[in-house]
Amino acid sequence: MSVQVAAPAVELKELSGPMDKAAGPSCESVTAHPPGHGVAAAPCSLPAAEREAAPAPSSSSCGGGGERPPLSGCPGLSAAAAVPPGAAKVPQASAMKRSDPHHPQHRHRDGGDSGGAAAEALVSPDGTVTEAPRTVKKIQFADQKQEFNKRPTKIGRRSLSRSISQSSTDSYSSAASYTDSSDDETSPRDKQQKNSKGSSDFCVKNIKQAEFGRREIEIAEQEMPALMALRKRAQGEKPLAGAKIVGCTHITAQTAVLMETLGALGAQCRWAACNIYSTLNEVAAALAESGFPVFAWKGESEDDFWWCIDRCVNVEGWQPNMILDDGGDLTHWIYKKYPNMFKKIKGIVEESVTGVHRLYQLSKAGKLCVPAMNVNDSVTKQKFDNLYCCRESILDGLKRTTDMMFGGKQVVVCGYGEVGKGCCAALKAMGSIVYVTEIDPICALQACMDGFRLVKLNEVIRQVDIVITCTGNKNVVTREHLDRMKNSCIVCNMGHSNTEIDVASLRTPELTWERVRSQVDHVIWPDGKRIVLLAEGRLLNLSCSTVPTFVLSITATTQALALIELYNAPEGRYKQDVYLLPKKMDEYVASLHLPTFDAHLTELTDEQAKYLGLNKNGPFKPNYYRY
Repeated sequence: MSVQVAAPAVELKELSGPMDKAAGPSCESVTAHPPGHGVAAAPCSLPAAEREAAPAPSSSSCGGGGERPPLSGCPGLSAAAAVPPGAAKVPQASAMKRSDPHHPQHRHRDGGDSGGAAAEALVSPDGTVTEAPRTVKKIQFADQKQEFNKRPTKIGRRSLSRSISQSSTDSYSSAASYTDSSDDETSPRDKQQKNSKGSSDFCVKNIKQAEFGRREIEIAEQEMPALMALRKRAQGEKPLAGAKIVGCTHITAQTAVLMETLGALGAQCRWAACNIYSTLNEVAAALAESGFPVFAWKGESEDDFWWCIDRCVNVEGWQPNMILDDGGDLTHWIYKKYPNMFKKIKGIVEESVTGVHRLYQLSKAGKLCVPAMNVNDSVTKQKFDNLYCCRESILDGLKRTTDMMFGGKQVVVCGYGEVGKGCCAALKAMGSIVYVTEIDPICALQACMDGFRLVKLNEVIRQVDIVITCTGNKNVVTREHLDRMKNSCIVCNMGHSNTEIDVASLRTPELTWERVRSQVDHVIWPDGKRIVLLAEGRLLNLSCSTVPTFVLSITATTQALALIELYNAPEGRYKQDVYLLPKKMDEYVASLHLPTFDAHLTELTDEQAKYLGLNKNGPFKPNYYRY
């Protein structure tokens, strides 16, 4: 329902009073304001004598929806003035009804047509009015096409509900899939689909959405200058020729640009999603149409998630030699299910805290038999993707899902790493009162110096309005915490894994789950208290909103360079361990993005370089330097 507001010209229309069930106004709208009186009556549909016979209103009827006073009773306004000379008289009939049911004066306040005797002005054969309509005047803009309903009909209520729920889904833009409103509930696993080349080696929601997804990818390319520059510079050399990369990341327009860059550099790719909610169905379709074997769709089940990963890996005659992972699930699956395949992998590139932690565990246990690159702890990932990206996307995710006001809200952020720092900075800037929980005394001291109060979660859990986890740990928010939260407390996660909030403990018979929007659930306690759980405890920004494309360009370029480095490294350079990205490579990624800002680097003179003991072209900081 939309209300169009136009120019300041107004007119008075007669609408039924607030207590009327149905009313049919008896007079036309007052549209003119002649001098000397202030209001002049337009021609009335009843004769003056009949209007004078109408019952007089009570003294309290002026604003309370009582009967309308006869025009002859208005000071300075006579029956003769109300009915111009020569006006046609109303034909006599046993029961005359107004003929145009669609006229605005013939409708209820709730938008329904007038119906029943009470809604009609009737004239008996002897000329007396059997029932006077009850109306009240309301100022309305002249060009206004619709009025807000006080008591919507079922159709109106359903339309409004549809409007709200649809906007909350569609407003996700690239975060919510193009097919969120689709009525097709058939699982993609049960569909037989082929792209225009006749290939069926993929599983997406709907291959017909490829054209829409292609436009999304083209838009993303405009904000990913470094990746496009890398594609242009290196595609002639094909540094990844012969590489067979199996990937498990968020499948978004930005990831699609990375995948197509890897393809342009000579690699063969097979891809699955690392998150069941973050896939853009239209982008997955565009990739499948381009010939990439993609197995992902928005809203996968847990079983679908592992099935998709297996379809990427378990292919007859195709042995992957590189892994690009986000979260460690793909690496874990190959290590557990296909140990012989895992031993033939040449290198692993991992970009998340959770996945890196798993790699270090394998390395410590002596079970990591391939070299791995820790992209998450590279400067270009931590300082840009983790910090600057989350600083913007936390607000985006919360706004799109809850429409909340941040000013004055009490928020607790669990963890003050780079993600936590970004979230806290954004919320503080919006006027929120921010508390921080932290286990590391160094990060804790940083939080204190940045003006945040360091607390234990138990100390503030009853009073906060929002709880945000970003630790990479498990059971940070437990059932005990959830039980003690205030009514309507919002709970969400900004870490990669869905283990930070104990969502499984909420799936019990005494609690009721109510889906109110896409990725928004109300969990209701027996006493009526409810919490608002976003994305079922999974990554908020990529599940419920979008992330800045430019920042993802930095991360994607880092990933591409890490793959090139591991794949082309001579035998023995990297052993079976976890490595950080070389500093020189970090600096190169950053330099590729500077032209976007028309930035100009200062160059060292030979004397300055000698004084600092540096190469004029870098690297400019030692590996132990903390940015």
